Amino acid sequence: MTPTISRRHVLATAGGLTAAAILRRPAHAAEFNYKLASVLPNDHPATIRCIEAAEKLKEKTSGRLVVTVYPNSALGADTSMLAQCVSGAVEMYMLQGDLLAPRQPPAGIIGTGFAFPNYDTVWKAIDGDLGDFVRGQAEKSSMICMKRAFDHGFRQITTRNKPIHSVEDLKGVKLRLPVAPMPIAMFKHLDVAPVAINFSEVYSALQTGLVDGQENPLVIIDAAKLYEVEKYCAITNHQWACYHVAFNTGAWKKLPQDLRDAAESVFDEAALKQRADWQKLNDTLLTTLKTKGLEFTTPDTAPFRAALSKSGFYPEIKAKMGDEAWGLLEKYVGKLG
Repeated sequence: MTPTISRRHVLATAGGLTAAAILRRPAHAAEFNYKLASVLPNDHPATIRCIEAAEKLKEKTSGRLVVTVYPNSALGADTSMLAQCVSGAVEMYMLQGDLLAPRQPPAGIIGTGFAFPNYDTVWKAIDGDLGDFVRGQAEKSSMICMKRAFDHGFRQITTRNKPIHSVEDLKGVKLRLPVAPMPIAMFKHLDVAPVAINFSEVYSALQTGLVDGQENPLVIIDAAKLYEVEKYCAITNHQWACYHVAFNTGAWKKLPQDLRDAAESVFDEAALKQRADWQKLNDTLLTTLKTKGLEFTTPDTAPFRAALSKSGFYPEIKAKMGDEAWGLLEKYVGKLG
C-alpha cells in the first residue's frame, strides 16, 4: 500500500465519510439550513469530522438543523469567508484565531511564537481560561465559537532553495505567511521578508517563485502537495494553531435552545475525535513526506526564542495583546521574553 493511500484510508476511516458527500444537499427542506465555510482541504481531519458531525446533527435534530460543509475555499479565500461570517452572509465558519486578530488583536495570542512547548500545555490552555478568552474575542466580532477546538498542529517551515538549520539561515528569505499580524511580526523580528498571501494562492506563489518558502503543519504541506514545489522542511514547531466551529451570532440566536445544545454537543465531540485523528496522522507524515522528496532538518529552537527575546518581540506582542491576554498565556507556558 502506498503512503498516499494509507493516509487517505486513515482519514476516511476516522471520519466514516468521503469528500464526495461534502456538497450533497439535503433531500428535504430543513427548518434551519446553514452553510459551514472552510479553507481546509477536503481530506483534512477537521473537514472529515465536521461532515460526520453535520450528519449526526441532522439525525439528532430530526432534520430541523442541516449543516452543509464547504471546504477547500469553495466559498472564497479565508479573509473573504471570515468577512462573510461576521456579516451573516454565511452562517458558520472554521475560524482560526490568527485571522481574527486584525479585527480583535488579542485573538492572536495563541499564535505567539515558540510559546507552547508541547501538547499537554496546549490543551490545558485552549480548553481552559486562555481558550475562553480567545472565544470571547470572537464574540466581539459577531461570532459564537463552540467550546472545543480542532487541532491544526504545530507549524513547520518549508523552503525551495536552501535548508534551514539556524536563525541565520532565515535572513532575507521571502516567506509566505497568512494574512495575520502575529506571524508577520514574529518573522520580521527574525529578519525574514514576509509576504502575506491567502492560502488558496500558496501553491502558485511557490511555483512561480513569488516566495521562497512557507510555513504550515505537516498535514497541510502534504494535503496541498507543497512538496511538489518545495525541497526542504525545517521542524521548528514555531507556532501552534487550531480552528473553532464558529456561528454568526445572528444565526446562532435564531436557533432554539435545544438546537444550540445539539450543535454544541456534536461539534465538540467531533473536535475531540479529530484531535486523536490528527496525532495518528501526524505520526506517519515525516516518513510519508520523505518518500515524496522533502528533506528535513531539526534546528535547535532555543536560539530562535532567544532572538525574539533580544529583538523585543515578546514585549511588543504583550503591548498589542494587552495584560489580560498575556497573563493568561504565561499562566500556562511560563514567563516569556
